[in-house]
Amino acid sequence: MDVAVSGGKIAALRPSIDAAQAKQTVDVSGLYVTPGLVDIHVHLFATTGLRDAWAGDNSVLPDGFSFRTGVTTMVDAGTAGWRNFETFRHTVIDRAQTRVFALINIAGLGMSTNAAEQPKSEFQPDQLARLAAKHKDVVVGVKSAHYEAPDWTSVDKAVEAGKLANIPVMVDFGFFLAERPYWRLVTERLRPGDISTHCFRSGVPWVDEKEKVHDYLHRARARGVKFDVGHGGGSFVFRNAAPAIKQGFYPDSISTDLHVGSMNGAMMDMNTTMSKFLVMGMPLKEVILRSTWNPAQIIRRTEAGHLTVGAAADVAVLRVEAGNFAYADSSAGQFRGKQRIICELTLREGRIAWDWNARAAKDYKTLGPQYGLRPGSDVVVVPK
Repeated sequence: MDVAVSGGKIAALRPSIDAAQAKQTVDVSGLYVTPGLVDIHVHLFATTGLRDAWAGDNSVLPDGFSFRTGVTTMVDAGTAGWRNFETFRHTVIDRAQTRVFALINIAGLGMSTNAAEQPKSEFQPDQLARLAAKHKDVVVGVKSAHYEAPDWTSVDKAVEAGKLANIPVMVDFGFFLAERPYWRLVTERLRPGDISTHCFRSGVPWVDEKEKVHDYLHRARARGVKFDVGHGGGSFVFRNAAPAIKQGFYPDSISTDLHVGSMNGAMMDMNTTMSKFLVMGMPLKEVILRSTWNPAQIIRRTEAGHLTVGAAADVAVLRVEAGNFAYADSSAGQFRGKQRIICELTLREGRIAWDWNARAAKDYKTLGPQYGLRPGSDVVVVPK
């Protein structure tokens, strides 16, 4: 289909649109035009100055990494807590060109250190719900993460906050302990619409001795629990993901858990993460669905993740490259495949934000001797 954009919004979708009607056209024949990608697990609180902290030097600023992979919407996954969320909003969210939403950490100081996510006194659902109401334009959920004690306090307080604020909860189980097994999290503790991230982490029991997906996962999905990838630096192994995909148990959302470590490790970026599911056998249409419309619905922000007339013109143009590619999981496991997804072009509200192959540019020889000069500002002085 041809896609027309006007005023930052999708103006038309038709099999053929007369190019003569447009001020500018970009030929993307042979590529896949999709909604802008929606990554619901990233870490963006890079403005604290804290050394070696998720809420600090390990986070990335959104615009430096979003558009080059076709991502137009990011969700910060609880890097800030209810004590420092407003600082995060003022210094990151409000300054980004990327559309940024956020989960608020049930721990007051968020991911300043793992230690900050342990004190039970810092789990205050009423404070979180108050902030969620105040910032309802950007807050889309609650986060529980990295809890080390053998009880359910972090999860239960996050769910309590989710009930008070009427928003979903995402749980990074963090430490897998016999006293609080993962299967109980998804079959008993989480509510319909709540999210289990890092779902293919090595500690999650996925398959039995015959590599059949455990029944409790089907029961959890039937309850309405959502399974999010959250690849990250240490939260994805092929020994769990590959048999699940082969048996048709797909994650509800594909996300990166983007931070400085994961982007320079096996995860790399959203396109690489999507490619892993493509080569494991998930059809491209399902990969796109779980990278756009599905995550938008999970966070209840249905203004994102689709190409509909009147919607913001957030668009990704993707190419599926054929070749011989090797992919690594978080524990040095390898999976080989014949395809790799590459982002060629990204539009954010109709503006070209990334153009990998200069498709929107013109042959410089056709632009005349004055192109590039600023009228009324630049004067070319030829030496005598």
